[in-house]
Amino acid sequence: MYTLLKNDGTARRGKFETVHGTFQTPCFMNVGTAAAIKGGISSIDLKDLKCQVELCNTYHLHVKTGDKIIRELHRFMNWDRPILTDSGGFQVFSLAKLRKIKEEGVYFSSHIDGHKIFMGPEESMQIQSNLGSTIAMAFDECVENPAEHEYSKRSCDPLAGTLQGGNGAAEFTS
Repeated sequence: MYTLLKNDGTARRGKFETVHGTFQTPCFMNVGTAAAIKGGISSIDLKDLKCQVELCNTYHLHVKTGDKIIRELHRFMNWDRPILTDSGGFQVFSLAKLRKIKEEGVYFSSHIDGHKIFMGPEESMQIQSNLGSTIAMAFDECVENPAEHEYSKRSCDPLAGTLQGGNGAAEFTS
């Protein structure tokens, strides 16, 4: 549950209560892409640094370790505070050369070994559920910059149609 603590114009300060603890907003989320912070910082170090919540990457955890193997990300990471998992949508952008966008979702060739991976909204949510994420993000599209105005507009409009394309250039169809 989110509680607004103070606002000043458009700025807000709040408290977000979760099953894995409470954190203040706005806050900095440490990024543990594959369930670890680069540079050898442990979960104990993060607590000492007053880290409130950690962000982990759904796509990378699914591909590298396997969400069905991890099953409980908090135990896997030795982290008892909130974990936000992204949807995997950024990889639609960052792995553009290794993916094809279709109406039902995105087909990736793994950047590790080339095996085929499919991710759509349901798969993203299932992976995040398997990981035991505290806060799961909806599958989204990270539009490249610069992008055609019409493409960006349609990408943000949930009623505009479906995303369909491939070969590094996606296009919408109604």
